Amino acid sequence: NEDLFSLDIKRFQNFHSSKKFIMERVTETLGDLYGMHWPYKQHKTSRNVKKLPYHDELKSFDFDLIVIGAGYGGFDAAKHAAGKGLKVAIVESSDMGGTCVNKGCVPSKALLAASGKVREIANYEHLAKFGIHASPVRFERSKIADHANNLVLNVRENLTKTLKRSGVEIILGIGRLEGNQKVGVRDKNGIDKIFTCKNIVIATGSSPFVPRGITLDNRTVFTSDDAVKLEWLPRWIAIIGSGYIGLEFADVYTALGCEVTMIEALENIMPTFDPDITKIAKKNLIQARDIDTKSNVFATKITPGCPVKIELTDAKSKEVVETLEVDAVLVATGRSPNSNNLNLESVGIETVKGFIPIDDQMRVKNGDEIIPNIWAVGDVTGKLMLAHTAAAQGTIAVENICGGNVEINYKSIPAATFTHPEISSVGLSEVEAKEISAKENFTLGVVKSFFKANSKALAELESDGLLKLIFNKDNGKVLGAHIFGLHAADLIQEISNAISRNQDVIELSKEVHT
Repeated sequence: NEDLFSLDIKRFQNFHSSKKFIMERVTETLGDLYGMHWPYKQHKTSRNVKKLPYHDELKSFDFDLIVIGAGYGGFDAAKHAAGKGLKVAIVESSDMGGTCVNKGCVPSKALLAASGKVREIANYEHLAKFGIHASPVRFERSKIADHANNLVLNVRENLTKTLKRSGVEIILGIGRLEGNQKVGVRDKNGIDKIFTCKNIVIATGSSPFVPRGITLDNRTVFTSDDAVKLEWLPRWIAIIGSGYIGLEFADVYTALGCEVTMIEALENIMPTFDPDITKIAKKNLIQARDIDTKSNVFATKITPGCPVKIELTDAKSKEVVETLEVDAVLVATGRSPNSNNLNLESVGIETVKGFIPIDDQMRVKNGDEIIPNIWAVGDVTGKLMLAHTAAAQGTIAVENICGGNVEINYKSIPAATFTHPEISSVGLSEVEAKEISAKENFTLGVVKSFFKANSKALAELESDGLLKLIFNKDNGKVLGAHIFGLHAADLIQEISNAISRNQDVIELSKEVHT
């Protein structure tokens, strides 16, 4: 007989199924010994919570877990599950790494890094204040694009190797549900296979949302999927939408010499950001760069060509008020879930505006009913549509698959817009906090701190910044924060940790910094 205490998981999985059951129970026990940390909340099992069936000694399965989608949510779920000794497969219909690696955060941050260098070197007045006199800046668009593409290839390769080293089986093809414990996969040759598994994690992500009336040709009218390729630099580009995607690409295009017009359907530009942050951000990111803005109008019709024609309709009167002719249009109007063609109806899953409803343990549900053995993470759930949120959800799903009772704390997860300077936020907005304070009858505290009082910001000649901290005055609990300024994406993490730990403002103020 083999030694049951061997740490060689792969050998252990070849033993009798009863021995595997023992190992899985040991793994779960070890997981329970170590508390979960940010952004997790570890709970004692409630008697009212019906545990989902995980081990079924009467059945034989191809895998313990199949993950549909290999973005960051699926990647972290698969890797974490393999680390716990489960037999795991991950199904991907396109490139490994999903949107973030191939068409989102990774290439866009590479473009922002390169264009940010161009902006910095080209800011002669700013450099002159340091006594630095630079020659006129020159750049090669193709090499900036290559930098982004090479980073994508590198990260994708590393991600794939990590999964393989972890023992995860990669199945290329289009995945779908064929029951609570069955996944169908159709490969590029049309060959269809059915795999059985104890649990399924859906991590199919999202795609750019394109409103009606807008025609894409992926050359002159395109979404962020094509913008990250930086195949050309239009002289004049219109950006539809002023959220984080629109702002980041406006940062890239203006740094590289393009003229930008930003079009927003709502009354104000940057409607999803804190009003105080919006005021200072608009001054630095939009007005200082001569970006033309048009708000309270819909781009009801966009026709590709040379030039691209944009029909603008007033949001209130519904009448056409202007027609623009530009060189290109970037459609940055949000994202929609990839939940079609998953055969969700076969297990009774009803989506809400295309999003798969889940509880805070990542269990898929219909109303109050939990769908057994099926979990969902990432953008397809419609929660915080961020790569690091998806990764956290994937880990939590696996913890609960293995018998845990862990919930996510969305309020402690930060978000950032990587413009120059950056914008970041975590927790509640001031509007949300006011509503809660009125409902729960506590006094709301709001404190603003300006970068003009910060020596490091003054030394960088980047003193135009703001931190807004929102807290409960009665107990000091930190509720949220919003930052604009140099290194905002880094600074927000401390407040994120404070929210995660239920830290009050007095404790936070006692933290010692460099």
